[in-house]
Amino acid sequence: MINEDVLDNPVWYSLTETHYNHGIDYGNVKFYQTDYTPFGAFIKDEDTTDAIEKHSKLIKDFFIVGNKPKMPSTLKPPIRYVGLQMILYNKIDYPITEPIIQLDKTHYQDLMSLIKLVYPEYFKSKTNTLGRYYGIYKNQQLVAVTGERMQTNDFIEISAVITHPDFLGQGFAKQLITLASDKIFEKNKTPFLHVDETNSGPINLYKKLGFITRRTLEFWKISS
Repeated sequence: MINEDVLDNPVWYSLTETHYNHGIDYGNVKFYQTDYTPFGAFIKDEDTTDAIEKHSKLIKDFFIVGNKPKMPSTLKPPIRYVGLQMILYNKIDYPITEPIIQLDKTHYQDLMSLIKLVYPEYFKSKTNTLGRYYGIYKNQQLVAVTGERMQTNDFIEISAVITHPDFLGQGFAKQLITLASDKIFEKNKTPFLHVDETNSGPINLYKKLGFITRRTLEFWKISS
């Protein structure tokens, strides 16, 4: 039986396990390097004041994922967001009818243009290198993508589920999530994802595909 406890602190364990080369280590506080993601985490009720102070000099806006951090007096109190952490235990039964390709460096500008249009805050210049990204093209335009972000020894996060506004309602996201989750299962890992608890449209889509809400998780936005 796979131990799911690591998902209670997914940023920490991603940076401790699969993505350890992509982190900045402040002891019991860790952050992704700023060109990968804006996320950090801590353990053992660590006093995060010093780490946050240092990290705020590297990036303007970032997040602690998990418990509320202790803040330096030089910064404003963090803004709290609540996400649902959802997990998938079984393969999705949904037909893939569109040609889907795995994106590589030749698709980078197309990917970043779509990200900038729909999903700019969480996606950094090297986010796409944290895992595999898949896309659907129409008339030589990248119109939908889905990829992988946080990874531990046993789990891979599905992230950046994005469809161009002109191409919504055609099942592209469902097909991309189906393929991405199949690829994760092929690695003998379990797919999971995070979604804002107020974002009812995507939540309902994920539920229809078989994702189960595992827990809520707090994201504390810090601005320098």
